[in-house]
Amino acid sequence: MTSPADPATSATPQPLTPAVRGALTRYRVIAYVVGVMLLLLLFVAMPLKYLADDPSAMDIIGPMHGFLYVVYLLATFDLYRRARWSFTRLVLTALAGTIPFLSFYAERKTTHELVHP
Repeated sequence: MTSPADPATSATPQPLTPAVRGALTRYRVIAYVVGVMLLLLLFVAMPLKYLADDPSAMDIIGPMHGFLYVVYLLATFDLYRRARWSFTRLVLTALAGTIPFLSFYAERKTTHELVHP
């Protein structure tokens, strides 16, 4: 006995609407930017501050990363709303911007799931 097909898991992939495609593009760009800024913060600014006693890079990169992470959160929320993600997916994707290299993985996975369902 088969159960009725769930529209969310139907075998026919739904094409991306222009709104979802635009939100995905914005998310992809900011995910890369935040990922790079986090790597710069962790592997350049923090060592300079704590090992070389030079906080100048931290004073610039730290606030920039903070501001760009807020933009990342807004882009993630916009994609969540337009792609109709679950709340859990929103939270996990938002947290991906706080762990080195994870924003790159999350962006790749999200793009693959939305473009090639």
